[in-house]
Amino acid sequence: MSNSFALTHGEISLRIIKARDAKTVERLVLSNRAWLKPWEATNPHGPTSFDFKSQIRGLLRQLENDEGIPFLILYKGEIVGQLNVANILHGSVSSCVIGYWIIPEVAGKGITPTAVALAMDYVFKVVGLHRVEIDIRPDNEASVRVVEKLGLRHEGLKKNYIHINNAWRDHLVFALTADEVPDGVLNRWLRREVPKIKSRDQKD
Repeated sequence: MSNSFALTHGEISLRIIKARDAKTVERLVLSNRAWLKPWEATNPHGPTSFDFKSQIRGLLRQLENDEGIPFLILYKGEIVGQLNVANILHGSVSSCVIGYWIIPEVAGKGITPTAVALAMDYVFKVVGLHRVEIDIRPDNEASVRVVEKLGLRHEGLKKNYIHINNAWRDHLVFALTADEVPDGVLNRWLRREVPKIKSRDQKD
């Protein structure tokens, strides 16, 4: 897979992370510890590594192996976060998982839902996957609002799913399939055609 392309809508874009981005990503992550730490994956067997060069090398290996797509989120040409397409499976499963973060200075500007929509449209239309899943801690209200804006279905709860901020945490499961958005996730959102989805508090 080429690592030279970019996905763009207005002032928001996604591009593949590069080794030379390590210092910028390190600066953004370490200078926003209070904002990011509650939602960061941690190592249950030891200290969490902040070796960003090594992390990026690992992400690029996943890209080479068609197992993931590591994007940076840019706003007005500046790096403001990351979005990773991970756990790519083809064949009868044909799915992936998306995770993301942005810096607090640009939160609330519609950047994250736009970036997620761009990534979902790419994996549906170009990579050819059938299903995208996004897993979110129940108390991460800002991230839940992102998937609800884009009309992802709430499918359930994964108990003690990911080690986050030094403990095993439950995660809500949200998903969407390609046949639900034939005209694209971004187009549906921009046209305000996202259907109302059942509240996470509503019982079947």
